[in-house]
Amino acid sequence: RSGGRAQPAWAATPPRVRSEILRRAYDIIISRTEELALLMTLEMGKPLDQARGEVAYAAEFFRWFSEEAVRVDGGMALAPEGKNRIMVLRQPVGPCLLITPWNFPLAMGTRKIGPAVAAGCTMVLKPAPQTRCSTLALAAILTEAGLPDGVLNVVVTSDAAGVVEPLLRGGQIRKLSFTGSTQVGKILLAQCADTVVRASMELGGNAPVIVFDDADLDAAVEGTMLAKMRNMGEACTAANRIFVHSSLAEEFAARLADRMEALTVGAGTEPGTDVGPLIDEAGRGKVHELVLDAVRHGAKLVTGGELPDGPGCFYPPTVLTGVSADAAVNQREIFGPVAAILTFDDEDEVVAAANDTDWGLVSYLFTRDLDRALRVSERLESGMVGLNTGLVSNPAAPFGGVKQSGLGREGGRAGMDGFLEYKYIAIPTGN
Repeated sequence: RSGGRAQPAWAATPPRVRSEILRRAYDIIISRTEELALLMTLEMGKPLDQARGEVAYAAEFFRWFSEEAVRVDGGMALAPEGKNRIMVLRQPVGPCLLITPWNFPLAMGTRKIGPAVAAGCTMVLKPAPQTRCSTLALAAILTEAGLPDGVLNVVVTSDAAGVVEPLLRGGQIRKLSFTGSTQVGKILLAQCADTVVRASMELGGNAPVIVFDDADLDAAVEGTMLAKMRNMGEACTAANRIFVHSSLAEEFAARLADRMEALTVGAGTEPGTDVGPLIDEAGRGKVHELVLDAVRHGAKLVTGGELPDGPGCFYPPTVLTGVSADAAVNQREIFGPVAAILTFDDEDEVVAAANDTDWGLVSYLFTRDLDRALRVSERLESGMVGLNTGLVSNPAAPFGGVKQSGLGREGGRAGMDGFLEYKYIAIPTGN
């Protein structure tokens, strides 16, 4: 309710004031990189080096949207018949419900809070229970930066359904921004229908990597490592199905296995750790079952694939070759450090296989043929394409997917769209 009460005054706040709040928050986050990185690592396990990278990435959303806050525009035009002027305003959509996941707790928070603040929307933020401390630290920084009371309201709960459903059906929330699984996203969309709540969804992925026969093999291995192993593979953008041309498959697999074997698995707080623990036992169990299922379907374990002894939810970096198209690893998001390699010989064949999924968040392809690069990028059914790179995330770019990977975009200029309504005012000319 506090978000609803605060909405009129917050919407009337000058854009420059909202911009400066975000810019101050950016500066504070950067100045506290070490403590925020450590907090994230303690909550969800990623190595400190990766956590520091997320702090920088998260802060950049505040800097980007601080600049967008003062660029919300509208327009004026003369109607074709000449009797009316068409005036268009863009106004904040109203109170928003933001739901963030545990795998990138700071960045997913700033990616949603940034445009909401810039647009003039109040917020209720429900973080994942595993990473509530990171979210509360972010909220405290925004308060320190000058965000007024009642604009951002954090609800920490282990009963997500008991909190979220009444909010969506209660009539005050006008926008939902959710990052999480497709299964939960579908439930939330159904709840949004009752009061016609605007929704943006960043859901699951099943990202293909395609390595063509003319690829730079060094770049392909490096890009695949980045796409696969960022955040221990616990990312919606993680490489899930790795299609390698049969002429390169053996060498590619050997090089990738060498790189994976060289990674150090351990506590994220320990210097030199490359791969931290997975989020919990259930997550590790799912990853291991996908590996066992692939082996039952004929895949070969090149490295990894065995549960380690001792405490912690650790899983070794794993490479599978000869993966069958029928293996479950091709239909489910792995969310772990497992690289599943398939082979192909024909461009049409591999594009069809890459698109043969209900998801379409991101695809990666490696080729030195410019015509092929553009042709295949256009044919791939995904919201984003990494061309000769394993990293697509950028605060200045529109992040999002197609099919069951989501609705709407976050980041870039498009990131403001979901938080703004168009209002048309008809003004007679007197003619």
